[in-house]
Amino acid sequence: MTKISLTLLAATAALAAAAVHAEPATYAIDPTHTFVTFEAKHFGTSTNRGRFDKKSGSITLDVAAKTGKVDVALETASINTGTAPFDNHLKSKDFFNVEAFPKATFTSDKVIFDGDKVSAVVGAFTLLGKTQTVTLKANNFNCYQNPMLKREVCGGDFDTTIQRGDFGMTYGLPGIPNDIHLIIQIEAVKQ
Repeated sequence: MTKISLTLLAATAALAAAAVHAEPATYAIDPTHTFVTFEAKHFGTSTNRGRFDKKSGSITLDVAAKTGKVDVALETASINTGTAPFDNHLKSKDFFNVEAFPKATFTSDKVIFDGDKVSAVVGAFTLLGKTQTVTLKANNFNCYQNPMLKREVCGGDFDTTIQRGDFGMTYGLPGIPNDIHLIIQIEAVKQ
């Protein structure tokens, strides 16, 4: 083999190795494209819905290594159902007790991939000072080049169902059911 061929072979191997060992990328949650909503049946009839207006956090993904981390915080006092008296009751000690517990958090270092796409995130959800393991199922996960920001944005719709009683939120049980469906629509911008 000639010296040029060996050099070319070595350069190709180095590029391939670099591609396999790509650096993890960190993404900051975009609060204008991230919505955390919940649904709960009301005495077996209608479905009450609400959202948390203030949220923050970051996501780190290493697609090549199929790993990642997620840190999300919700300000519980930002709960919004569109009805002020209902919001005030949800903020009280009966439900979110926002004075004592101003934040709910989700942290994870277990991101599950299906190919290059995130399919689920398993982590610790802390609410009212109690922590439970929660699996968020991913739907429509994708990354794209945002034409306005000129940066990569990743996101998708995630959902899970929690048992509020597991976190000590027992007011109204069993009339107000234990199952709370969480839907997290998230987009995060590469830093």
